[in-house]
Amino acid sequence: MACFLLQAYDFTRILSSFYFKGYTLLTKIQRIEWNNRGMSSAHAIFITAVSLYLVMSTDLFSDRVKGPITFRYSIISTSALGVSVGYFITDLAMIFWLYPSLGGMEYVLHHTVSLVAIAYTMLSGEGQFYTYMVLISETTTPEINLRWFLDTAGLKKSSAYLVNGILMFVAWLVARIFLFMYVFYHIYLHYGQIMQMHAFGYYLTFVVPSVLFVMNTMWFMKILKGVMKTLAKWP
Repeated sequence: MACFLLQAYDFTRILSSFYFKGYTLLTKIQRIEWNNRGMSSAHAIFITAVSLYLVMSTDLFSDRVKGPITFRYSIISTSALGVSVGYFITDLAMIFWLYPSLGGMEYVLHHTVSLVAIAYTMLSGEGQFYTYMVLISETTTPEINLRWFLDTAGLKKSSAYLVNGILMFVAWLVARIFLFMYVFYHIYLHYGQIMQMHAFGYYLTFVVPSVLFVMNTMWFMKILKGVMKTLAKWP
């Protein structure tokens, strides 16, 4: 787990130093954030792929399987959550270490509630379906990081920056707004099963998606304003 994250961080550093001439001109903080975002993207791609596989390509969380969906887990699902726990601990530590260069209190709140929820469901085996549904939203992370890369590389006026903004807007709308609405609907339909969970897991099922949805909506409005601003300036 730690090895995977460290390799992603080092791979970003080595690759960037060879193929991006401007990398050596970045400040120390910028280089750290550059490498950190590479690690962030690697985790996002990994956990999104695992989440989609478990939710859509296996019978682990299928309605065809008897028994409460809230108590289903497997070795694969639990192990993958361990990778996410490691990532959020690492990233949260770096945020505190360089605070507020890598993010303010909103990032601390986001990472803290995510870490608590993922760690609980990993250790207890409860509510893994909802955890993976929320983790699908990590599909937006590579787009966000790419936007920062383009901006830092001085490509804010490029076509790639415009396309990235549009893709980020669409991905965010689908994965962090519409998907969360479906999660709330699914919670409503399976409330009887959720009531069987331990009290802590029960409250996490409601509190964590709600907090993240509010934050996602606030960030979405900023993304929308940013895209509209970019389109207005585009020739």
